Amino acid sequence: MIRATVIGAGLAGCEAAWQLARRGVPVTLTDMKPDKRTPAHSSPLFAELVCSNSLKSDELTNASGLLKAEMRAMDSLILRAADTTRVPAGSALAVDRDRFAAYITDTLATHPLISIERYEAVTLPDPPAIIATGPLTSDAMSEAIASLPGLRKLSFFDAAAPIVTRESLNDERVFAASRYGKGDADYINCPMTESEYDAFRDALLTAETTPAHGFEDGLLYEGCMPVESIAARGRLSLAYGPMRPVGLTDPRTGRRPFAAVQLRAENESGSLLNLVGFQTRLKWPEQKRVFGMIPGLESAEYARYGVMHRNTFINAPSTLNSDFEVRARPGLFIVGQLTGVEGYLPSAASGLIAGITLGQSLLKRESVLFPTFTALGALGRYVSAPNKDYQPMGIQYGIIDMPDERFRDKRAKARRVAERSLEAIQAIAKSLED
Repeated sequence: MIRATVIGAGLAGCEAAWQLARRGVPVTLTDMKPDKRTPAHSSPLFAELVCSNSLKSDELTNASGLLKAEMRAMDSLILRAADTTRVPAGSALAVDRDRFAAYITDTLATHPLISIERYEAVTLPDPPAIIATGPLTSDAMSEAIASLPGLRKLSFFDAAAPIVTRESLNDERVFAASRYGKGDADYINCPMTESEYDAFRDALLTAETTPAHGFEDGLLYEGCMPVESIAARGRLSLAYGPMRPVGLTDPRTGRRPFAAVQLRAENESGSLLNLVGFQTRLKWPEQKRVFGMIPGLESAEYARYGVMHRNTFINAPSTLNSDFEVRARPGLFIVGQLTGVEGYLPSAASGLIAGITLGQSLLKRESVLFPTFTALGALGRYVSAPNKDYQPMGIQYGIIDMPDERFRDKRAKARRVAERSLEAIQAIAKSLED
């Protein structure tokens, strides 16, 4: 059996290696950690979550929840790990990031068909191979990838939110409640009055930020927009954005607060909390000063300050097929956020698609086509369909083919989309196992 190579052990690379190995294909998985790391990475483990610990909604009536259900049906390693290490987060799927990464690392490192090699790849591998070097791909590998026909390289900035310790909060000023009134009281809420909100926003707008060296200031991806950039859009942009108090009642007043900052558990014990939606590029002393204005965070201790780092993605429609194979180099695949699929699970999903496709090819079996009315198929079409203004995209109903039927409401339509999609995915999974 020919050995496949997977370069990069992030979510996409780990998922690709797993899908290959579970089909009997031997894999060499390479990663440059721990000898070399990017500015966003701190752990030697695979599948390190560098921004939020949330994988978004787990509800079937949400496109993100549908993608998770499809990936579970295809025996995704990433979903196995997430379900095993999840922490309370209402209707969202959030994980203890250290246990999550350890589960994936241990699973792959002990698999008899997977060989782990630790070095930095700087040239294109010979097929069969999958490149999953991520949005922080090194300059040398970026240049090698950019040499492929039809490619051009794009860059933008990504930001991560700060993490504080639970014991450092002022419990007299915060309260527990579910996000949007769904599920258990899994979030710590910091309510603000109108005057507190205005003062906080003013401080955000005048705080010192880290300069974006070497890149245009405008290259900020909407899905990870720094909180100070959101604040600059208008007085109520935060109150209608990451600080919207929908479904919350302040037990001290019996009324909905004007705005609220929500904190979500980072680990299983709940000793670390993530400021939801508060990715930032404020300088670290400024983060302590400005975020200290949030009720309950006056004396907060920071386990990690918010950071900003560069992300790179390719012009995928000019280069890739819907299964993430490079058109000009059969047997070579590019997956993950480097292709412009945005978010943890869409990134892992691209690795799942490529791993299955390459595995079927090496085993001389019939190729798999994921229908475009499924979340998996819709992602593949998005990266491969002609698009002169191509930008990163997560999974959403706007890219999934909708049924022609009429529905009485959006939830009924979403249920029908999920029903049709999962029926097709389960049939594919069964055919692969057979």
